Amino acid sequence: MKKKFNLGVTNGCFDLLHKGHIFSLKQAKSYCEKLIVLLNSDSSVKMIKGKNRPIENQNIRKRKLIKNKYVDKVIIFYERTPLKKIKFLKPNVLFKGEDYRNKIVSGKNYIKKSGGKIIYLKNLKNISTTRIINSKKNK
Repeated sequence: MKKKFNLGVTNGCFDLLHKGHIFSLKQAKSYCEKLIVLLNSDSSVKMIKGKNRPIENQNIRKRKLIKNKYVDKVIIFYERTPLKKIKFLKPNVLFKGEDYRNKIVSGKNYIKKSGGKIIYLKNLKNISTTRIINSKKNK
């Protein structure tokens, strides 16, 4: 299958990298030649998820992601959203999980105005870092 886009970007915390993350990364890579993951820094994760997150620090999360065969590059961002990095990179496509379809997606308006595309990826059901953390707490 020929890839449609030159550069694709996705973003997130990727705390406790799990099979749901891998499933999404594989889908994203199938659409683009190069896939860059914009990774929330530890301070950015705390802003979004609270003081007890992330579970793994940004260096561990980055190393795990860059070892993944679907990921070409990982860039850590320190702001609440990756908009500055998205504007700098100018990707052709922005990937988010389907759970973001009716939510605000950072960079969506910028990508659309610049002729790019937003692709919502299928999520694996009942798989999330929060569920993993909660299941460990309940044991």
